[in-house]
Amino acid sequence: MIGVSIIGASGYTGGETLRLLLGHPQVKLSQVTSESNAGKFVHSIHPNLRKRTNLKFVACANLKKVDLIFLCLPHGMAMDRIQDYIELADRVIDLSADFRLRDPADYLLWYEHEHTNPEFLKRAVYGIPELHRQEIKQAQLVTGAGCLATSAILGLYPLFKRGIADVRNVFIEAKVGSSAAGNRSSMASHHPERSGSLRSFQPTRHRHTAEIQQELTLNNVRPKIHFSATATDAVRGVLSTAHVFLKERLEEKDIWKIYRKEYGLEPFVRIVKERTGIYRYPEPKILIGSNYCDIGFELDEIENRLVVLSALDNLMKGAAGNSIQAMNVMYGWEETTGLDFAGLHPV
Repeated sequence: MIGVSIIGASGYTGGETLRLLLGHPQVKLSQVTSESNAGKFVHSIHPNLRKRTNLKFVACANLKKVDLIFLCLPHGMAMDRIQDYIELADRVIDLSADFRLRDPADYLLWYEHEHTNPEFLKRAVYGIPELHRQEIKQAQLVTGAGCLATSAILGLYPLFKRGIADVRNVFIEAKVGSSAAGNRSSMASHHPERSGSLRSFQPTRHRHTAEIQQELTLNNVRPKIHFSATATDAVRGVLSTAHVFLKERLEEKDIWKIYRKEYGLEPFVRIVKERTGIYRYPEPKILIGSNYCDIGFELDEIENRLVVLSALDNLMKGAAGNSIQAMNVMYGWEETTGLDFAGLHPV
């Protein structure tokens, strides 16, 4: 049993992390912070947690030392105070983008500001367990991964690891629900503007491009990623569609073998490709509330092009669920602990 606190627990990601930790048998939830809601009951902001907890939000100034801290702060805030947080806990999991990239120059390029604590970038471990399980076990600082990046990386990783994809031009288009933008309102989230929409909001220069390039740089070969993002009126969910050209002629059974070898024993990655039915490819709708990433593919034999589809819940495998999985790895617990929810159907 470990003591855990959440800093920045009033947002969507913080709320999901809180919900999961309340049901985790190895965790004693100590404190949750919100500067603007200090003194209020947690369920006043997260009404789904009524009768699940009597915790109240506290201010960061009142935090006590614990074993592990989850940082669920807006991008740019964790990097300034990371030394303070590390002094408050033996280990830290940061769900923001502040420590995801290894090269400080990438923050100026992709986030348009300098990193204020670049010495921590090399100490942080990128927190996708399927890629960095051994490093996460020993890490003091683990980062969350971007939801769009997670779906694309998991979908393409087996191909890049084996060097069978042409990395010179990789095209990815990701559709994402509104909760990925957080709980601050804007014109883009205003119901009359968002409802029924299918809006391209970042056709180029999406920040998650940097994560995808970083994690798919294998054997010193850096891929050229062309990434676009589209907003849908769904609340949750990511569906990434990637187009890669293969270096050699393969059959679909060969692709199956590659994915099965990489992910066959992974508890939260499912290979989905049915011959019939409306769910023969990955579908975010049936993943809501679960920590699964579903991956499917189809081979274009004429052009030797592989279309890889990957789906997940952006607040779960794309954020809070993935971070709980990383915590389980850090402490040597079964990775599925606290994450056995299968998702809903129909929704």
